[in-house]
Amino acid sequence: MQTSDMQINTVAAGRGWEWIAEGFRIFRKQPLTWIALLVVMAVVWFAAVMVPLIGALAINLLSPVFFAGLMMACRSTDGDDEPEIGQLFAAFKTHANPLITVGGVYLVGNIVAVAVMLGVAGGTAMEALLGKSAGDIEAMRTAMRGLLTGVAIGMAVFLPVLMAVWFAPLLIVFRDLPPLAAMQTSLSACWRNTLPFLVYGAFGFLLILLASIPLMLGLIVLLPVLVCSIYASYKDIFPRETAAAPAENDLLL
Repeated sequence: MQTSDMQINTVAAGRGWEWIAEGFRIFRKQPLTWIALLVVMAVVWFAAVMVPLIGALAINLLSPVFFAGLMMACRSTDGDDEPEIGQLFAAFKTHANPLITVGGVYLVGNIVAVAVMLGVAGGTAMEALLGKSAGDIEAMRTAMRGLLTGVAIGMAVFLPVLMAVWFAPLLIVFRDLPPLAAMQTSLSACWRNTLPFLVYGAFGFLLILLASIPLMLGLIVLLPVLVCSIYASYKDIFPRETAAAPAENDLLL
């Protein structure tokens, strides 16, 4: 399938909130299974980061594979089927190589963004973070300005990478696109839907703050809902393909 042949919807800004509502509807069908899926994912993540350096690199590379598994579970739940814990690992058997390629792009994007942030912030910001300028108010202000500027520019550098990988795992496992085409399509879809994604991000950030207040217990429900909301946004922006109409000659037969 060619990228140019794929329909990409541009939706209203208010759809950003409706994706979250739809995510909750999907989660509510199988809440215990979805909480269990995210717990298993958290255990895998913590186990990986406990391994110095290699673990953090590995989890970045493999995140799209696990994410694709979660999206498979979303599709099962949305279709009133029973999602399974094993679906978290299902994409390792079917699309491991292209998904790891996406993970490599994500990893490189992270490294470049951090390097840019540190380069813009400069050594004074690092000294301030380490407490070496604690007694110098003016130096602290200069360091904080540099740090904030560095973070802003680093985020601007990373944003296109995030947009490129946002839908890429779904396009790989559900539409069988190669990695480059999947990332190009994802970037285009996110760019066309900037307003709903801004609304989605604003509500998501607010909900995370509210869910974190009671000892972060609300995240047990919110995180699965947000995962399901990504599948909801995919369905909204990439409509299900319909079968082609039969040709006139076929009808005559």
